[in-house]
Amino acid sequence: MHEKISNSKDDNKEMMKSLIKKLHAGENPDKVREEFKDLIRGLSPLQISVAEEQLIKEGMPAEEIHHMCDVHLAVMQETITEDMNLAPDGHPVNILMQEHAILLEYANNLRNLYKDIKDKKSFGEIDTEMKKIISIVDHFKASESHYLREENILFSVLEKYGVTQPPKIMWMEHDRVRDIEKNLYSLMDNKEKIEYSDFLKQFHTYAHGLAELLSSHFSKENKVLYPTAMQLFSESEWKDIREQFDEVGYCCFTPERPNDKKEQVKKEVAIKDGEVDLGTGKLSLEELKMLFEHLPFDITFVGIDDTVKFYSEGPDRIFVRTPSVIGRLVENCHPNKSVDRVLEIIEGFKNNTLDKAEFWLKINEMMIFIRYFPVRNKKGEYIGVLEVTQNVTEIQKLEGEKRLL
Repeated sequence: MHEKISNSKDDNKEMMKSLIKKLHAGENPDKVREEFKDLIRGLSPLQISVAEEQLIKEGMPAEEIHHMCDVHLAVMQETITEDMNLAPDGHPVNILMQEHAILLEYANNLRNLYKDIKDKKSFGEIDTEMKKIISIVDHFKASESHYLREENILFSVLEKYGVTQPPKIMWMEHDRVRDIEKNLYSLMDNKEKIEYSDFLKQFHTYAHGLAELLSSHFSKENKVLYPTAMQLFSESEWKDIREQFDEVGYCCFTPERPNDKKEQVKKEVAIKDGEVDLGTGKLSLEELKMLFEHLPFDITFVGIDDTVKFYSEGPDRIFVRTPSVIGRLVENCHPNKSVDRVLEIIEGFKNNTLDKAEFWLKINEMMIFIRYFPVRNKKGEYIGVLEVTQNVTEIQKLEGEKRLL
């Protein structure tokens, strides 16, 4: 550890301030940056962020702080590369860490592009730089699966081991990243509507904020969250996690991964100890029955022999279904004028020339949406038809957004 590193946030702040003053005094920039590297290698991202915030509150221009941030981010890139030894190629943790390194590089490139355009006077002078910015922004848009894999798979397994708070904190930081990205995307979409000076100011804010947040966030995951998972999870759990990662999918920039083309074996449905194991979860027969009864739409399943095999029984069923319909030929469940069309749809499903059929009609002021889908096994073989019927009257009235928060 650097001999001057202190546990006191005031001491760390003063050391950073001293180094910035050395730059102002004309000392060799490379020498000062090496001193700063030595200092921050022994500090946590939180200690660095607190020191930077204190300096800004005391009146030091943000631009001056950002000179040191360049070094801070460069060191973070070096340490992220070193951290990759935590797991072998193709391991879920290694995949996430590689994506961290690439995303941090993109963020740093955005900051460097700001330096290239900050002294220009108009959009017409930055055509080349703008193309690079747009390309990087597109890659950030493609990064969402990185966070989804962590939130829905890695965090879920950690929680089963009682590790609940770190994933919650990381998810909160993911949402902070998304907020900055959303602002950046909006700025890029509306750049023609604002003055170049305003664009420059906002671009600097978002590019710098994103780089700082990602460097801090990735460091926490690489140095705390991932090592914790490596200690807790079994080999079989990592295998399952990798399969689920493959199912969710990767970013367009994620490096090639070993065993990508390995065929995954889906778990067969099994009934044991009163529970039905569906491969994606286990339900008791009572839970399964209640689930079908509470679906916000009606379903009917017609088997390979064209007879009705099952229907859901909800409180607001649109079309009447009774137990006597089970085993009935589907052509006998429809009025004569529509039988030919029904049989045509089923034939299309059977010979694989049709993948869905949709209809809608008004019934007693309700807009009813009726859809038919072929049901196929994992070999692609036809085994029946799923009918889904839904009252979409209220859905049609939706406008804008209504979020949980």
